[in-house]
Amino acid sequence: MSTPTFTAGQATSTSRVPVRARGQLLAATVAGVLFGFGLSLSTMIQPRVVLDFLTLQDFGLMLVLGGAVVVTFVAYRLLPRIRSTPLLGGVFGQHESIMDRQTIIGAAIFGIGWGVCGVCPGPAIAGLGAGSWELLYAIVGIALGALVQGLTTK
Repeated sequence: MSTPTFTAGQATSTSRVPVRARGQLLAATVAGVLFGFGLSLSTMIQPRVVLDFLTLQDFGLMLVLGGAVVVTFVAYRLLPRIRSTPLLGGVFGQHESIMDRQTIIGAAIFGIGWGVCGVCPGPAIAGLGAGSWELLYAIVGIALGALVQGLTTK
């Protein structure tokens, strides 16, 4: 017997979100709030701060990047050795990294855009949450770039 799921337009007591999905939704929400708060607290949502970092005038964001590397290392390398399954179910998997022409070109275009305007997707969205509405231009550009890439890739 499958667990009933919530469908738009259904609001009966029998149509509930499965417990595992609620846990994943809560975990994703908490992680997103922490991520946004951290970006805001580190001032990474301010394009001027990012541009100062990229032009080697301010190395404060090196702490943010270093912290991200440590957390990622622990999550991807050590946690699967400590636990046999992820906290919210499923299995640990590995994503194969492929260094090909598209990856290099995409990284270069992303880097140029980041260097020109000092904005990348995560901090831009967090900046909107902090009331920096001018970042909406960057988000629209990011979305259009992703759309063009998606439409032109085989």
